[in-house]
Amino acid sequence: MAIVAGLVLLVLALSHNAGSRRHAGRTSAGAHAGGTPTRRQRPGTSVASQSSPGESDEVRRLIALGKPIYCAARRGNEVALTFDDGPGPYTRLMIAKLRKHDVPATFFIVGRNIPLLAGATREERSLGAVGDHTFTHPLLTSLGSAEAASEIVRTQAALARASGGPVFLFRPPYGGRDPRIDAIARAHGLLQILWTVDSADSLGANYAQIEHNVISGMHGGAIILMHENHGQTVRAMLSIFAALRRKHLRAVSVPQLLTDDPPSLAQVRAGGSACGVHGALTGG
Repeated sequence: MAIVAGLVLLVLALSHNAGSRRHAGRTSAGAHAGGTPTRRQRPGTSVASQSSPGESDEVRRLIALGKPIYCAARRGNEVALTFDDGPGPYTRLMIAKLRKHDVPATFFIVGRNIPLLAGATREERSLGAVGDHTFTHPLLTSLGSAEAASEIVRTQAALARASGGPVFLFRPPYGGRDPRIDAIARAHGLLQILWTVDSADSLGANYAQIEHNVISGMHGGAIILMHENHGQTVRAMLSIFAALRRKHLRAVSVPQLLTDDPPSLAQVRAGGSACGVHGALTGG
């Protein structure tokens, strides 16, 4: 009888320990580099893979306006980290770093680079969202309308095939746009995304300067411009992740940011000035 009672107590203790481990696992999964609890996860998915709602009603409304977006409304604690010009030599390293720290991002892809790294754009989509950054990265305002449209449409189609989903985001190289480029983007169902903060990594900033530029401009609603093909940017990411936690901000994809915290019509019409952007854009 004593032996049976002992076995019962042992089974109960093991059950309690297993339940405690399951509870601890759920607690650990409920927070990421943004420092705040995340939405409930679907089984078998990471936080990053849920971070993009796709072409939501708010995103469709913004596409219909035909105006570039520089930031969200700044009512919440979400920011969008964006990376241009990939895929490239540091893409796999950047993907690994973002995935390890469970930080969603948005990637603006140069069409001619897609074949350089098989499967990369599909992985990037799984981390948040992907967007069109033209086929050869020209200054679009220097091209004729037909050539500019071709640069955009070729990449939209190629990226949809390579990444396994629709493409409705677009960023013009160097931020070079005018009403003609705006109209082309709108005609092809693309929402033009510019930025609030330029990391200056494409202008030769070292990792410490990149950290300073990004962190000093990081606030709710901000869209941060970086590049995935610069080693100095990869090196700066850990400090940027730490700053997200310190500032109680949460990184999300661009579609998620604009769905959760959409800019008003007046803000969109005001352009970059409503987001604290002054002067001509040179990054991208």
